[in-house]
Amino acid sequence: MFKFVIRSALVASMFTTGAVAAYAENPMVGGAPMYANKNIVENAINSKDHTTLVAAVKAAGLVETLEGKGPFTVFAPTNEAFAALPAGTVDTLLKPENKDKLTTVLTCHVVAADAMSLAIAGMIKDDGGEHDVKTVGGCILKAKADGGKISLTDETGGTAWVTIADVKQSNGVIHVINRVLQPKG
Repeated sequence: MFKFVIRSALVASMFTTGAVAAYAENPMVGGAPMYANKNIVENAINSKDHTTLVAAVKAAGLVETLEGKGPFTVFAPTNEAFAALPAGTVDTLLKPENKDKLTTVLTCHVVAADAMSLAIAGMIKDDGGEHDVKTVGGCILKAKADGGKISLTDETGGTAWVTIADVKQSNGVIHVINRVLQPKG
């Protein structure tokens, strides 16, 4: 009986510690806590750094998709990343007549997998320093690692850096990036 009580206490302690550790591992994004039991859209809506991305996802009609089962890896550009685009680009993309182009840009930030940064870094290493990442939008991103950070080069040669990695979601993971990735043409 004594061994059972000790074992039960240890197991309970491991679960409690694990739950706290798992919660503590998910970083704050845009001043808001990100909850691993919420989906990508539910969390993104709370990030003050991703209001432009959320508006774009709504305009493209991708809310239901990104609330779906997944798994998805989303490379999520910040408001600053969208603001760095040439003047008028975001306003033009958000117009209803440009929905297809907006959808292409956004889906070039989504991978149909749950890819944590350690897995991405492993693929980069296994591929000799650069790994091709195929997105659901058909874009091929070139992932590289430098100094423990991951970069993604888009089809136009623009490079985004992951600034916050491994934000766990119920349907995948978000990696915050500092540039909007562009498809070719």
